[in-house]
Amino acid sequence: MKKWNVDRIRKSKGVEKLGCCTAYDACFARLADEAGVPIILVGDSLGMNALGYETTLPVEMSDTLAAVGAVARAAKEALVVGDMPFGSYQCGEDDAMRNAVAVIKAGADAVKLEGGASVAPLIRRLTTAGIPVLAHVGMTPQSVNSYGGFKKQGKTREAADQVLADAKAVEAAGAFAVTLECIPSELAAEITAALKIVTVGIGAGPVCDAQWLVMHDLLGLNEKVPSFVKKYADLAAVVRGAFASYVREVSAGTFPPAE
Repeated sequence: MKKWNVDRIRKSKGVEKLGCCTAYDACFARLADEAGVPIILVGDSLGMNALGYETTLPVEMSDTLAAVGAVARAAKEALVVGDMPFGSYQCGEDDAMRNAVAVIKAGADAVKLEGGASVAPLIRRLTTAGIPVLAHVGMTPQSVNSYGGFKKQGKTREAADQVLADAKAVEAAGAFAVTLECIPSELAAEITAALKIVTVGIGAGPVCDAQWLVMHDLLGLNEKVPSFVKKYADLAAVVRGAFASYVREVSAGTFPPAE
C-alpha cells in the first residue's frame, strides 16, 4: 500500500469509507498502521486517555509534540494528524502558525483544530503556508466549559444551520476534511452531501465519509465509553489478567524460574 496523503484522502470521498482512530504512542501507532488504519489522529484526547485529565483542556504543546513524534516514527502508511491543543491557536494567528509549524516538524502530516467560521481565517493562512488542516465542527471538546458538559450540538434547526455554515466555512478556507462530532445523523448526512471534502464522524451516524474512534474506547481499555462506541476487543480484562498472573507468580516464587 502507498502512504495515505491528503490528496488520497480527498479522492476517497464517495469511493470508500475510512475507519480512522487515535493513537498516542509508538506501540499502538505501529499496530494501527499495520492493520491498515488510514488516518491516525494524535488527539488532544490524550489528556483524558493517557495523562489522566478529566478534559482535553490541560494538554500542553509539549505533550502534543512528544506524542506526535512517537506516532509519526512508528506509522509508515497512515496519514498522521496532530491535534492543536487548547491555547495553542486561540491567542493570535502568529502564535498559531508557530505552533502548527512545530506540530508538522514533530512529524505530523497535517494539523487539526476546532471551530468553524471563527477559525476560517486561520485555516486559510495555514493552508496557504502549506500546512494541511483537518477541521472540527459540531461538539468541540475544547469548548466543554461553554457547553456545560460534553453535549450533542445542532439539535434545533437554528443550531443545525450554524453547524452547516461552519462546515461550509472551513471547506471554503481550505480544510481537506472536517470532523463532525456529536451531532444528529440527519445533520451529518446533510453536511456530507453539501461538502466536497471528506467528513469524519464521531457520534454523528453512519453517513459520514469516514469515522473516528478513540483507540482506548474501541479496544475496550476504557471502562466507560460514549453510547455510540463499539468495543472491538476487551483488552482491559486481558491486560488486568496478565498483570495479576505476573504478580501471583512472582509472589509464589515461580517467576523467574530457577533455570
